[in-house]
Amino acid sequence: MITPTFNPPLVRSKPTHSQLLMAMLAGLMVFNLACAADKNAASARDANEIVLTAGSPQLNSLKVEPVSEIPVPVTEPLNGKIVFDENRTARIFSPVAGRALSIKAQVGDVVKAGQTLLVMDSPDVGGAVADVRKAQADVQLKQQALARSRMLVEAGVLAKKEVEVAQADWATSRAESERASARIKNLGVSTAANDNYALRSPIAGVVVDRKINPGSEVRPDAADALFIVTDPNALWASIDLPERDLSRISQGQKLSIQVDTYPDDVFSGEVKTIGIMIDPTTRRIPVRCVVESNGKLKPEMYARITPLDNSQHRVIRLPNSALITEGLYSYVFVEERPLHFKKRKVTLDLQRREYATVKEGLKPGERVVVGGAILLNSDLSVSK
Repeated sequence: MITPTFNPPLVRSKPTHSQLLMAMLAGLMVFNLACAADKNAASARDANEIVLTAGSPQLNSLKVEPVSEIPVPVTEPLNGKIVFDENRTARIFSPVAGRALSIKAQVGDVVKAGQTLLVMDSPDVGGAVADVRKAQADVQLKQQALARSRMLVEAGVLAKKEVEVAQADWATSRAESERASARIKNLGVSTAANDNYALRSPIAGVVVDRKINPGSEVRPDAADALFIVTDPNALWASIDLPERDLSRISQGQKLSIQVDTYPDDVFSGEVKTIGIMIDPTTRRIPVRCVVESNGKLKPEMYARITPLDNSQHRVIRLPNSALITEGLYSYVFVEERPLHFKKRKVTLDLQRREYATVKEGLKPGERVVVGGAILLNSDLSVSK
């Protein structure tokens, strides 16, 4: 017979207070080390990065644009103005005095060469037509007198001297007739015209100014043109070039032109002529340039005109609003992907009053924050 054995339960000793404290301290140390490691890893990864969420209010303050290369500028942007191309502009005056009857063209109208702009009542035109008619009648009379004199001389009734006198009178009247006819031809009227005179446009274009109203008196010696007609697609840019920059400008040099109306557009231009004399008061010299307006530019617009280097070297251009300066270094925020921006160090080649050119740190086509970079930099500093 087997007698069963009794095994008493294992009794564990209760941990002491010091053991519990040591275990808690060890766990806390491990947790802190893990948190510090995670924080250091995140800091190393995101020190120069910031990620925005869709619908974030910061997005309304940001302006992101792709960067592009441009030819190297040789000077600061120069102040200039868009003006008429005088080779394609007609300032139209009346060649005769009179009074305006009706206006046939308004400012903004497109007109053809020879189209009537103004109809006026002009006694000068009536007088010119009367002179032609009178001169023609006189020629006819003197021609008849000459023929009669020749007939009488041949019959022995008159001396040969009478024929010579009659021939001189006929030549004089014919010259007067030619002068009177040239006058009305210059005015563009015929011998059948009355006192009405039609002032016509000599070129095709757009009426950009009008200085006449119905009933106004018209004088050929007026100070202002009655109409200005021009080709709106042919414009010049005028620069008052400072004397110190004269050595940097040459005929045929390429230009970039910007106006406040279209801040994101850059228009191309070329130096056409350079003045031969410096203004002794302002110490500036006039420079005339042709510009490709693309149908956007208007005369009298103020412009910022930048002469470009004629070499093939190109640089990346950034507005100064895109730059963050910290100590001796410059930084920009690059949009690496949507809503993800990274702060990147760049090396500047040249910094002007409104823009800078970048030597290293950016590639053409990369998207850079050009508005609101300071806001992103502040958010990045707070997140650190």
